[in-house]
Amino acid sequence: MRQLIHTIVTSLVDHPEAVEIAAKEDDQSITYTLSVHKDDMGKVIGKQGRVAKAIRTVIYAAGSTQQKKIYLEISE
Repeated sequence: MRQLIHTIVTSLVDHPEAVEIAAKEDDQSITYTLSVHKDDMGKVIGKQGRVAKAIRTVIYAAGSTQQKKIYLEISE
């Protein structure tokens, strides 16, 4: 899942070397925290959050085979 997020995000940003993904796993969920360069925040979030919502939709669909709920947080 981490590789999928990395592949999607690095194709969107101008600074792909600054993309970092951290994972935190609980009993019922996995939370991925995405960190990008401050100049790329707008590209990852998109107008009215449309790009972020699309990324989350793909991640949720890919993770639907797992028994845990998957979350994606975007931080600076």
